[in-house]
Amino acid sequence: MWGSIISEWASLLLRWLHVVAAIAWIGSSFYFIALDLSLRPDSKLPEGVQGEAWQVHGGGFYRITKYLVAPAQMPDELTWFKWEAYTTWLSGFALMVVVYYLEADLFLVDKSILDLTPFEAGLFSLSSLALAWLLYEGACRTGLAQRELPFAIGGYLFLVALTYAFTHVLSGRGAFNQIGAIIGTIMVANVFTLIIPNQKKIAAALIAGQAPDPKLGKTSKERSVHNNYLTLPVVVLMISNHYPLLYATRFNWIIVAIILALGPVIRHFFNERHAGRKSPWWVWGVAAVGVIAILFLSAAGPREVKTSALSAQPTLANVEEIVMSRCSMCHAAEPVWAGIVTAPKGILLDAPEHIHRNIRLIGRVAAWSNAMPPGNITEMTSEERAILAAYIEQAR
Repeated sequence: MWGSIISEWASLLLRWLHVVAAIAWIGSSFYFIALDLSLRPDSKLPEGVQGEAWQVHGGGFYRITKYLVAPAQMPDELTWFKWEAYTTWLSGFALMVVVYYLEADLFLVDKSILDLTPFEAGLFSLSSLALAWLLYEGACRTGLAQRELPFAIGGYLFLVALTYAFTHVLSGRGAFNQIGAIIGTIMVANVFTLIIPNQKKIAAALIAGQAPDPKLGKTSKERSVHNNYLTLPVVVLMISNHYPLLYATRFNWIIVAIILALGPVIRHFFNERHAGRKSPWWVWGVAAVGVIAILFLSAAGPREVKTSALSAQPTLANVEEIVMSRCSMCHAAEPVWAGIVTAPKGILLDAPEHIHRNIRLIGRVAAWSNAMPPGNITEMTSEERAILAAYIEQAR
């Protein structure tokens, strides 16, 4: 019991820290991108200043200037924006260990996709996390990132290919988390391995009375722009575990491909507005088409479920038998599954009246998707999912 309680509280506290840190990091990132794009040049500004912006907030007015490389002299106080990013990744990785690695048999492995042991799944996840970042970093350091459009297209295809591979190795939930973790790792690594070190080099040059290398700021800005366009997709992927119709349906990898495209497109709209250019209203048409496509793809159901193959119309008794045999060992007043001391989310499925009350939820997680049982640990068959789907359809 205590192991389950500690695990639950660790998950809660780490998730809380992760969300708070991510809000701080993403908020400051969005603000500085918007600020950078809104700066306006003025002949009256000091030498070396790229532009200025006037802003109002909290009842006060702010005049903000940006130096193209750095001021002529190091200021007495300098605020560094780094711990928000580091805390986001460290708390996120710790949460990944608690939820996905220590509970790999439930959330990372789906034996109907690939029969992995929890250790094999965890090793695959960790290795692919490191390898994907190394490939991205290598591509950037060879100069490919300077060709923005080809690099963006190549990066998009790379992430889609990874998603397709992950959805054929890990569970749907695990695959979505994995691609989100890879994007998040790339973003934090940009801060840790390049942006902050370059800023420190600029500060060191100023202290030494030397002129900083302008390439340092340019390269840092390049990685900052990458992070800006990756932010919206990674947020969707990180919250996707609450929405089984996204990750546990047959076209889940195509859904990710659409999300990876829509996020940067939406960011483009705001970037153009902040830069004072004409607003690209066409973005919202593209976004609407993408969301509608995701809606239809999510309605396709899980893999290999065909209601047309049923020989007879299912009955409530058929549904009760399936739920009692596949779900009630966890979703009961006194669960009998090892490590589970209370019914997940307080949902009881150990009596006919409970099953009837939660029938729509059962459909969402076990018929129209294969999110439950987690990792298909009780081995619910595709025929049983078809029976659930057909019964719920006829009961409308």
